Amino acid sequence: MTWRMPAETATHERTWMAFPRPNLTLGDDPASAEEAYEAWTAVAHAVAEFEPVTMVLDPSERDRARRMLSADIEQVEAPLDDFWMRDFGPTFVVDDERPGVLGAVDWVFNGWGAPKWASWQHDREIARIVADRAGAELVSSVLVNEGGAIHVDGEGTVLATLTVQLDPGRNPYADTRRIEDEFARTIGTTHTVWLPRGLTRDYEDFGTRGHVDMVATIPSPGRILLHTQRDEVHPDFEVSRDLRAFLETQTDAAGRRFEVIELPAPDTLRDDEGFVDWSYVNHLVVNGGVIACGYGEPEADARAASILGEAYPGRRVVTVDARPILARGGGIHCITQQQPKPEAAR
Repeated sequence: MTWRMPAETATHERTWMAFPRPNLTLGDDPASAEEAYEAWTAVAHAVAEFEPVTMVLDPSERDRARRMLSADIEQVEAPLDDFWMRDFGPTFVVDDERPGVLGAVDWVFNGWGAPKWASWQHDREIARIVADRAGAELVSSVLVNEGGAIHVDGEGTVLATLTVQLDPGRNPYADTRRIEDEFARTIGTTHTVWLPRGLTRDYEDFGTRGHVDMVATIPSPGRILLHTQRDEVHPDFEVSRDLRAFLETQTDAAGRRFEVIELPAPDTLRDDEGFVDWSYVNHLVVNGGVIACGYGEPEADARAASILGEAYPGRRVVTVDARPILARGGGIHCITQQQPKPEAAR
């Protein structure tokens, strides 16, 4: 078997999500919690305009989900700790030697490096539940990894971050060679671009320590969309500047030097917790569209939508207010996971 993770731009069978439930992430303020429920629901309905959506929900949220979600969205019940499907759900792959066969990589999930605040006894089971529901062959891995920690071009290249996969809380005995070998076995990549770090806020207590899907993505082979902070006051000004300089020296699996396309951050620099990590890079590509993060800034949101439209020609960009999602530690890409259609995965 030769497994390969298709690019996100390949045709999808559906998108998977997880419905919020009360926990530390949701918060204990009822009005704020309601904003989160509405944000997750808005993303689900936006995606459903383009492709089927399946929502995994904790049984305790059955009534709320049925009230808020349209009948078009399939609902599957399973116990949940949190609701970041990208990270604890499976990474779907295809086997080019067996057309039509779908695989699902079951990474080890330990709550983003086993922080004291996290619980994951239910979430670590979701990849297997989703794989079974999708009719996918399970591809078991001993690597602690999350879906938001990798981006691929579908042609052998993977973007990853040294501070995530080499995190002592995740893989204390690994080195880059071992991780690259496991990437090759599970997602079929032959060349890893190791970003040195992620965004500043991602290194706080509730961060992932550098998920790449907040920083950079590959809209097409040989091109990278890079989060760019243009205000020198923000610590990510230097981060994005240094990442651009680094990526301009890198090549993909085919030996092409990357064309780096800047995707500027919105103008807002701070929230109540400090410097924000608001990023337009954290979008989801769907069949015929792009679901983009919006931040209540008409000019900046429109600029980002224009850049995304050019990066993904022929796709309609839909912007959804992602501030309640970012306030909880991620974006639209973080709460979704695409299931490719195997026969159309090229």
